[in-house]
Amino acid sequence: MASLYIKDEETSRLAQELAERRQLTKTAAVRLALTNELAKDQPEQSLHDVIAELRRTSTLKFDPTVVIDKAFYDSLNDEEDG
Repeated sequence: MASLYIKDEETSRLAQELAERRQLTKTAAVRLALTNELAKDQPEQSLHDVIAELRRTSTLKFDPTVVIDKAFYDSLNDEEDG
């Protein structure tokens, strides 16, 4: 089993604080922090790619004939104009 010994007191304190806030072990807190930092280095998907993926995987169907206006929102709440 691998072990991680943090010699720096401030780093150890930060790991302990994160562990307490998230109700984790110190090791899990360090893993979480490292995972989050490494994820920041991953190239971000373009908005176009994100939308394309959502459209591909969504169970909702897009209807280009629907006009999203006040009347549409009112119809969601069964409200009448007037």
